[in-house]
Amino acid sequence: MKRYPKTINRWQDHYARKAKKEQFPARSVFKLEEIQKKHNVIKKGDAVLDLGCAPGSWLLYAAGVTGNTGRVVGIDQVPVTINVPSQVELYTGDIFMMDDDFFKSLGSGFNVVISDMAPSTTGNKFVDNTRSFDLCCRALSIAQTTLTIDGSFVCKIFQGEDFKTFVDSVRSVFKIHRIFKPRSSRKASKEIYVIGLRKK
Repeated sequence: MKRYPKTINRWQDHYARKAKKEQFPARSVFKLEEIQKKHNVIKKGDAVLDLGCAPGSWLLYAAGVTGNTGRVVGIDQVPVTINVPSQVELYTGDIFMMDDDFFKSLGSGFNVVISDMAPSTTGNKFVDNTRSFDLCCRALSIAQTTLTIDGSFVCKIFQGEDFKTFVDSVRSVFKIHRIFKPRSSRKASKEIYVIGLRKK
């Protein structure tokens, strides 16, 4: 078993170093990159809504895929402080406090909704899983409001008692659904991604 010096955070693995080298603020970019390579959810010129976008890695990656003709809108409770391309719009706020009128004001023409949201964890597995489920249900509701027909949805969820319920909800909205665990996810993490393709 590999041992790490006490002064080194074991999570500063090659993904974290690679993210820093490629000027992404977090290693989470490689999770979206894996999803994109396998499922091709984002296309050039697409409009993408990124829920829970801070610190901005998914924003930058999505903007790179969509290109100058695309549009990427990011929302998070925490302000994004990095420089973003001109086609990126940022909003700071709580998605539970933002009503449907707000999301409708963004336009109903999004091709993709992506969510890497996670709750503030308590250490209580039941509470954390429930909070994750609530975030995912809100993300799916927003996707139903904002996605075009045949649009795509990517959502992180903690695996728990409500996991199957959420998968069934995604299945009811999209013609195709997939469950995906990126290799770049930390081994100890209970996170997994539910992907909806071709919104009904």
